Amino acid sequence: MTTNPDTICPCGNTKDDIALSYTYCCKPFHKGLALPSTPEILMRSRYSAFVLKEYEYLIATHHCDYLNGLTAQALAQSEEPNWLSLDILSTWSRGQSGEVCFQAWYQDGGELDAIHECSAFEFVDGRWFYTQGEQKAAILPKRNEPCVCNSGKKFKQCCMR
Repeated sequence: MTTNPDTICPCGNTKDDIALSYTYCCKPFHKGLALPSTPEILMRSRYSAFVLKEYEYLIATHHCDYLNGLTAQALAQSEEPNWLSLDILSTWSRGQSGEVCFQAWYQDGGELDAIHECSAFEFVDGRWFYTQGEQKAAILPKRNEPCVCNSGKKFKQCCMR
């Protein structure tokens, strides 16, 4: 998939409170030019890969012991929702293990929802890999919090309606 190099990266990562462009954020990972150095960076790059349909990257960063037959072709055939944003709730890593808890917001059929997951990661042969995740119920923003779609409006004036 071709993406405008000036496009803000779907993962929402920032540096000094300035949103990073795809070119300087997740693209080097997707194109095999760099490796994510932490579980959080891998999680962000995997979210961007879902948004941008970089299915080969998703398979390459998924630990082979946990794929359970999943292929890039199977991912390409599944219906994708309208991805809105990624919220990282917590992250840690110690030695060869790590975890990232996140909410990936999307709209599907006009309904707002999120994948709320605590994902496990393992560091093997100099690379981080996603292994598996524990699904949780989505936590909706409060009425006066910023909307998850990044419109700049309050949630009550935007996607809550």
